[in-house]
Amino acid sequence: MKSLVRAVVGLRAEEIPPLLFLLPSAAVTAKAWLFYVEAGLPVPPRIEHGVWRIALTALGMALFFWAVHRWPAWRHLGWLRDLAPFGFCILVYTNLHDTIHFVNSHDVHDVLIAIDQWMFGFQPTVWMQRLYHPLLTDYFSLAYMNYFLISVSLAIWLLVAGRRADLRSALFGTVLCFYVGYVLYILFPAAPPRLVLADQFVRDFSGGWLTDAQRRLVEVSPTSSRGAFPSLHCAITLITVMYAHKLVRPLFWILLVPAASLVVATVYLRHHYVVDIYAGFALALLVYPLAPRLSAAWARVQARLGAGEDARMPEAEPEALT
Repeated sequence: MKSLVRAVVGLRAEEIPPLLFLLPSAAVTAKAWLFYVEAGLPVPPRIEHGVWRIALTALGMALFFWAVHRWPAWRHLGWLRDLAPFGFCILVYTNLHDTIHFVNSHDVHDVLIAIDQWMFGFQPTVWMQRLYHPLLTDYFSLAYMNYFLISVSLAIWLLVAGRRADLRSALFGTVLCFYVGYVLYILFPAAPPRLVLADQFVRDFSGGWLTDAQRRLVEVSPTSSRGAFPSLHCAITLITVMYAHKLVRPLFWILLVPAASLVVATVYLRHHYVVDIYAGFALALLVYPLAPRLSAAWARVQARLGAGEDARMPEAEPEALT
């Protein structure tokens, strides 16, 4: 037991959330799979793929943490260790998105619809129909798919610049934002407007291959999609922009238009209610000042228990504009 405690304490702050969330994610995935098996129904491909994905993720994390314990310095592959927690949280997200309904069936999307109605006097996603145009739809489809590029752009910039301390600091905040969002997904399951308000959409999208690609990317079963509240697309985009403003000012200016377009795209493309966006922004604004405090607290625990220097969050580099 003492060896296990020492091994855990030796981990970096950003490596703890993936470890903590692996077991709940595996349990949720197993429950979804067992639902179909016990009912004698064919297991949907997305759930079957999820079982394999969580198994491979567990294996990958086991190998990763064994390697971290065996060779904590990672002298020539330090960048890989820096980025691994971000990759793990993406894999967990992919599984969680399709399985929430099997552990919490108390959907809250009716409440979200009511809040949007109260704020605007109408449903923004439904109102957006009057703006539909093939070129505009393609633009917002591209903006929505840019989510991954936006979320990794800062990490790539800092990695290429060799600013490992800033990279780890920004990634910890981003990873923490993801996992807090996952907890909120489970507590407040909500299907997106494209499913709940389907009977109110009298116009369909028209566009080119970008729109088709975006649609295929998010096409999920109405019984399994419960990842609307909060909007992690908006939360991760905002926290990335905030870190870019602090650490890489030129990138901040580059990201402004794509980030704003992505926020609008979540409503235009029927993926989120406006209240989801507000919740995503609130999440980012909460995590941004919280992350360095948690990092400092973890560093104090490590120092008290004699963890290696490599595991501790390094001091952030001075704020830079380039």
